[in-house]
Amino acid sequence: MKYSPLFLAISMATSITAYADSNSIEVIEVTGSYFNDYKVDEAKGAMRTDVSLLETAQSVTVISNTIVEEQLATTLGEVLTNDASLSAGSKQRNREVFNLRGFELSSSNGYLRDGHQHWSHYQQPIETLEAVEVIKGPSSILYGQSGPGGLVNMVTKKPTARSLFTLGADTDQEGSTRFTLDAGGALNDDESLRYRGILVKQDVTYQREYQNGDQRERDRFLGALVVDYDVSDDLFLRVHYDYTNDKAGLDTGGWLNEEGDLIGDDKTIRDMSWAFTDIDVENYGADINYNINDTWQVTVGYNKQTFERQRFESAAKKTSGFVEGDTYTSKPYDRFDDWQFTTKFIDFVGEFDFAGVSHQLLIGANSLDYYYGQLKDSVKGTAEDPYPTYAAGDNEVSKPNVNYKNDPTLSSSEYDYYGIYLQDLVTFNDNWQVSFGGRYDKQNKEGADNESFLPKFGVLYHPSEQATIYYSYSEGFEPQSSDKLDNDTDINHGMKLTAMESKQSEIGVKWQLVDDRLMLSGAIFDISKTGKLIKEDLVDSEFESRTTQAGEQRHKGFELGAQGAINDKLFVMSSLINIDAEYERDALYQGNTPVDVPEWSAALWSRYEFNDKLAFNAGAFYEGERFADNQNTIKKDSYTRIDVGATYQMDINQHELNLRFNINNLLDKKYLIGGGTTSVTAADGISFRLAAQLAF
Repeated sequence: MKYSPLFLAISMATSITAYADSNSIEVIEVTGSYFNDYKVDEAKGAMRTDVSLLETAQSVTVISNTIVEEQLATTLGEVLTNDASLSAGSKQRNREVFNLRGFELSSSNGYLRDGHQHWSHYQQPIETLEAVEVIKGPSSILYGQSGPGGLVNMVTKKPTARSLFTLGADTDQEGSTRFTLDAGGALNDDESLRYRGILVKQDVTYQREYQNGDQRERDRFLGALVVDYDVSDDLFLRVHYDYTNDKAGLDTGGWLNEEGDLIGDDKTIRDMSWAFTDIDVENYGADINYNINDTWQVTVGYNKQTFERQRFESAAKKTSGFVEGDTYTSKPYDRFDDWQFTTKFIDFVGEFDFAGVSHQLLIGANSLDYYYGQLKDSVKGTAEDPYPTYAAGDNEVSKPNVNYKNDPTLSSSEYDYYGIYLQDLVTFNDNWQVSFGGRYDKQNKEGADNESFLPKFGVLYHPSEQATIYYSYSEGFEPQSSDKLDNDTDINHGMKLTAMESKQSEIGVKWQLVDDRLMLSGAIFDISKTGKLIKEDLVDSEFESRTTQAGEQRHKGFELGAQGAINDKLFVMSSLINIDAEYERDALYQGNTPVDVPEWSAALWSRYEFNDKLAFNAGAFYEGERFADNQNTIKKDSYTRIDVGATYQMDINQHELNLRFNINNLLDKKYLIGGGTTSVTAADGISFRLAAQLAF
């Protein structure tokens, strides 16, 4: 039976309940509605201080863990769907790429975890997250190198003094399973020492399949532990560790024809069934907070991230004029990548009155040490054919005898950068506030040294305690990885590169209603970016790609949002965005729209509580037409996806059991997501997920 793993998990949980009763584990009682979890009033990642969203001169969306659990999300991409300002890019090679306000988020500088820059070249372990903050617009002043669209800050679950022990299990129509354990509590009598531990074991069977009929599979393990210690009334220490192993078959996406249609079946994978990626990620570090006096405190943070990956590629490549049934080429290789990210920061935050006004002053510094090493072994060619290819069609290419350990040379690169920043939130009276600051940033890298100074400014007007109208200006800075394009498979190999710079002006409003239970927001933005690298895949060429550097890319638009409780039974999270994106002053793409940037997008997720035990969810997610190529000759159609779900709560021996059933893509809509023209993600058809969660 496909659902037998879930019933085994429920049986196991019931047995543990009996054990818990005999050992007097504290029972957690959950009462009341969810409106406090739908609406979040703060996002520390936006200002690096404890400031409410009403005092933040920037558009910020916070997606709470309540919504993640209601949607039974298993990837960060499924979470970010709830904010229309984010759209999906490529999902090839067991990772996810996103665009924020139309600009791609870099895996090296587009993501934070608890304020630390986080290497995000893999699917994030969202079971460790309490919330996801979407910080919109350039944020380089506080975090250093970052793109114009903004940042995604992943806020992790923290230890609790109250005992917590939750078991979960879910499965879908393909037989995929996920088992979770979330435990926490105090480790001593005075509750000064607390912990939070999370374990996850997941096995996924995807709807897409290889040409030999095998379905793509994924095997993931996650272990995480966080410990808090109140050393004294003024000194606090937190240490953390997590490990992820994630192995999956490769799927680099589908191919589009000149009409924008997917070639072949939407379930067909062009890669070979033996192609895979195997990832090991470790994070460990510590944070210390010390109250210097009643008005000043200092926070110090450290995190070390190691990311090791083996990628055994079949490297399928589309040929010109390809139609289903034709052969195509494959250039297999085995590759090992080693990334190491070390981040540090120190922040001084003080509140004081000076010159008749109140100040919240932040003075800080942060740094990043980056290392990357690669070993690679490819199928060896001959003098006549140095780049051998293998014809692939209905039958698989046999797995080649290559091993990255045969590579005697290590290709590596490294750099470091640091920044010093200052930010002051000045409160003149109940109606007016001003936020301003700046950052000096310096990168040390052979052939790519850079330094910059970046300003940020905001004005906030509060017509009432529940409303804010603001204007802000901010800048961003992203040095290139090298002063020259270093890719011998690119037709422009050796091209001189300049740094990427961005600027944004934004006018917005935030308004709390329904006794502060519902937040309405709106923003108008104008973002420009210079120096972006544009990569175009080449067909029937000795080179694989053509990279150019855009003169200017400009995105103008507006967004609207509503989040919280409509009344005592209905809760919503909704957003709408319009983007007018265009390449300006570019030799090749003047006036064109960037790839995978829709003009209109919208998202809605809602919960209706019939009573304390039963609740229903419904969601609709819309994305408009998008161009699949920078020449704007191929379009992807718009689509609307409908999801529904229901939760039923019951008590078993005084312990809470939540049963959940979700249907994703209820109308079995066929549509394409991101990935240009040659690494396109075809959406899954209708799918079902059944879950049980037992809390002790």
